[in-house]
Amino acid sequence: MDRAKIRLFVEHPLAEGQSVDLTREQAHYLFGVMRQAVGGQVALFNGRDGEWTCEITEAGKRGGVLTCLGQAAAQLDPPDLWLMFAPIKKSRTDFIVEKAAEMGARRIVPVLTEFTNAERVRVDRLQAHAVEAAEQCGGTFVPEVADPVKLDRLLAGWDDRRIMFCDEALVGRDAALAGDGGSWAILIGPEGGFSGAERARLHGMDQAVAVSLGPRVLRADTAAVAAMTLWQDRLGDWR
Repeated sequence: MDRAKIRLFVEHPLAEGQSVDLTREQAHYLFGVMRQAVGGQVALFNGRDGEWTCEITEAGKRGGVLTCLGQAAAQLDPPDLWLMFAPIKKSRTDFIVEKAAEMGARRIVPVLTEFTNAERVRVDRLQAHAVEAAEQCGGTFVPEVADPVKLDRLLAGWDDRRIMFCDEALVGRDAALAGDGGSWAILIGPEGGFSGAERARLHGMDQAVAVSLGPRVLRADTAAVAAMTLWQDRLGDWR
């Protein structure tokens, strides 16, 4: 079945013949912004059942109903990869979350380091950005945005998940990253870098692999994209 151009994320189960009620915000977008009407087709996904082509069967200012016609794409889950990053300025934090969703993160974790200097993190707003990114990039999975957590607390309860630790002190060295994938997390520090104590703790962890992201020190938002590109190319589902 052909894939519709307009895509929406929903929480509702999806199956042939299933009716799905729209929220007020979704109805405004479809009927007020996109000028859709009864009979139009929209792609829906819920992060579990793949992408479904649906027909608009009811349209109103405050709501509407779509009916699933058939599956247009199977569910595609990302690798078991977390992106952990120190929040920065609002617009740049939004950028990191959007790109993480587009590039295949399964979970996004804001971490508070000793040098983190950012405004209050609104998880609901960041989760909405992750949904929008998945809608726009054709994905069928939306990563969870976790509540912010202090780095020392996070590492205190760490399991055997590997950590790709992006250490700005290694600028100019080769990125020693190899293996067969599995469960990983990428850790991006704040604009001021990791503290000496944080760096020492990470270097002392058996699960952590310190890498360089090239010959130049990158901004935190650029580093997040570069790190995910490196991991996906060497260990992820881009190979």
